[in-house]
Amino acid sequence: MRPFLKWAGNKYRLMRQLKAILPEAKRLIEPFAGSAAVFLNTDYQHYLLAETNYDLISLYQYVQHEGLSFIEYCQAFFNTANNNSSCYYDLREQFNSTQDLRRKAALFLYLNRHGYNGLCRYNTNGGYNVPFGQHLKPYFPYKEMLTFHHKAQNAVFQHADFQTTLQLAIPGDVVYCDPPYLPLTATANFTQYSAKGFSWAEQEILAKQAEQLTNRGIPIIISNHDHPLIPELYKAARIIRFPVARSISRNGKQRKPVMEVLAIF
Repeated sequence: MRPFLKWAGNKYRLMRQLKAILPEAKRLIEPFAGSAAVFLNTDYQHYLLAETNYDLISLYQYVQHEGLSFIEYCQAFFNTANNNSSCYYDLREQFNSTQDLRRKAALFLYLNRHGYNGLCRYNTNGGYNVPFGQHLKPYFPYKEMLTFHHKAQNAVFQHADFQTTLQLAIPGDVVYCDPPYLPLTATANFTQYSAKGFSWAEQEILAKQAEQLTNRGIPIIISNHDHPLIPELYKAARIIRFPVARSISRNGKQRKPVMEVLAIF
């Protein structure tokens, strides 16, 4: 099942590898929900998905609770009149200023599908600043959103950081973490999806919490780039490495595979 959002680091292409190692459990916890590809393509009784990106969680909650009525509301923004730079930047400004949370959630989807290369990026003031994408006919993910709505009836979506979310894990859960990756180059952070980014210190805190969960009998798996610091960062984990095609690049023809890791605690 494909996610209804375009998303940097989308795990849709990794599902074969992930499903091979995700253990059975009553509930899957994802502190970094992202595109929700793992949620959509696994079969647990219950789910807890969290993000620090309030806009993302708000959109998921509206799709979850309203279903078809909200999907059709979102669809109204996908028309020829709105597919130009002038309208895009006007709607982006509305998104950054509106107090109408339902409209803001729908505009988040519009910006995601009409913006440049599926990026989700904010400036230091928290303003969404992805430029217009110049797509010929942006796709409206009607079926994907409806599928998400039905699947989401067994899920809880919450706006929270990873540390808060991990504290909610109990025996019988399994945790999958997809944090912002370690940058492979000095300019690779353009894919960050919150204004605050994700520091090395936070990478270390996540790894430490993973060890603590393991000691409580709660399995946890973390994705990341195959970076030179991985052996140090995940020294308590078993590491699996494999190539994955890039999902974001300026030139689609130059999206070459990169090595990724799964750290299994």
